[in-house]
Amino acid sequence: MAYRITDECLACGTCMESCPNEAIIEGDIYKIDPDKCENCGTCIDACPTGAIIEE
Repeated sequence: MAYRITDECLACGTCMESCPNEAIIEGDIYKIDPDKCENCGTCIDACPTGAIIEE
């Protein structure tokens, strides 16, 4: 998995709604399920705070 959600996450749900693989796990700070993530980058583009970074 090449993406990670940082502490800047506001848990707004925008990334979760945009993910075509349902790889975002809801919580105080969202997480990315590495088994479902296909590294498409949709979540990075959708995040309003830039909390998702490529590693």
